[in-house]
Amino acid sequence: MQMWVPALLLAAVFSFFVPAVQSSVRAMFTRRPALVWALPWLLAGIFSGAALLVNAWSWPLSLLLLAYTAGPVICAAVAGSGPAKHPSGLDFVAILLLWLPLEFAAGASLVPVFARGFLHSVAYGIAILLGLLLFLGFRGFPGLKYNLPRNRRDAWLPLLGFAALAPVLILLGIAFGFIPPPHLPVKGAWAMAASAGLIFAGTALPEEILFRSLIQNLLMLRFGHRAKVLLVASFIFGCAHLDNGPQPLPNWRYMILATIAGITYGAVFQRASTVLSSAALHCLVDWTKHFFF
Repeated sequence: MQMWVPALLLAAVFSFFVPAVQSSVRAMFTRRPALVWALPWLLAGIFSGAALLVNAWSWPLSLLLLAYTAGPVICAAVAGSGPAKHPSGLDFVAILLLWLPLEFAAGASLVPVFARGFLHSVAYGIAILLGLLLFLGFRGFPGLKYNLPRNRRDAWLPLLGFAALAPVLILLGIAFGFIPPPHLPVKGAWAMAASAGLIFAGTALPEEILFRSLIQNLLMLRFGHRAKVLLVASFIFGCAHLDNGPQPLPNWRYMILATIAGITYGAVFQRASTVLSSAALHCLVDWTKHFFF
């Protein structure tokens, strides 16, 4: 029963691909911008309910989630309701407040060990949903490309990107000792297919929303569509992997490879009409690493 909570959050995240949902949320915040102040209470309430389901609720944990969701909302509210064309410093602060607490597992000591995986997935879903509500709905930035594919290019760009990127990552990954030589998968076809969906929904799309739709897009809105902005955004993406194993931390091997991957993900994002294209490429890379290396 408890897995319904992250499933419902995921459904809410995917619902934003429906144009009518986006329009309704924007219209709601346009008519009543003060409704943005309800978001921390609503999302912290969802988290508290999830914590109660697994007997992990506590006042400090709920208050921490309230503070976590309130920080980005305060930044967005001070910056003002949309439609916004040029991000302010507060918009970047809001993104950092959404990202960094999860990146460094803030408050993990308040969660019982048996509930950490579940509540982390709930907090992850809340962060993605809050980011969409703030930047797609309340602030109304262009260029997030949070829509369904609009042309054939959106389908072949991930395949082209994979064909160009995979050999580079494989050769460097083996040379760095980051991955072993390739091997045949030991899992069955059903498990491999199911994992593709999990990787896409649980890793690829959320990271592409953060690093491409938000960070890369807002940097380009602020500084222009320049190659160095793509490199900066990709480097930020790479640095986000410094605290990932299995190699010793800081994992510079992962950082270098993720930066290279980020350049290709970002280039696909720029050329496609939807974030789903870079998410598909991201999923292909992670899925291949998981089953063949």
